[in-house]
Amino acid sequence: MSSYFHIAGEPCAQKRHRHVSRGKFVSTYDPSSKDKKEFLKKAMVYAPDAPPVDAISIDVTFIFSRPKSHYRTGKNSGVLKSSAPNKHTKKPDIDNLIKFLLDSLNGVFFKDDSQVVSIKANKEYVKSIEQEAKTIINIY
Repeated sequence: MSSYFHIAGEPCAQKRHRHVSRGKFVSTYDPSSKDKKEFLKKAMVYAPDAPPVDAISIDVTFIFSRPKSHYRTGKNSGVLKSSAPNKHTKKPDIDNLIKFLLDSLNGVFFKDDSQVVSIKANKEYVKSIEQEAKTIINIY
């Protein structure tokens, strides 16, 4: 089994769980749950008939939109500056992006994220202003 697909949209990171106290009761909730459901809804088009039970590997590339400061101004406003980086070295952290991805796909693309034995991940910027932010996933 091998799945190769991409999900359009700005990559999202796992947010820290929040604790809310109401009197003497403290509850915990996941602020990323809505984002995870939306991500899974987009990915369901590529879902396997049944999740595999064997070891799996994942290659993932998180492609982010570029900030305005990466582009030139005036008549060359759509042209990248020569100093604009290709690799995304800002927040969100890659480990939080991976955690969000695994939690979102858990139970559908694999039985449990403990089956993942290797992950190769990259954070990059789009190559040009015409491209869109997305997450490219290869599960094998």
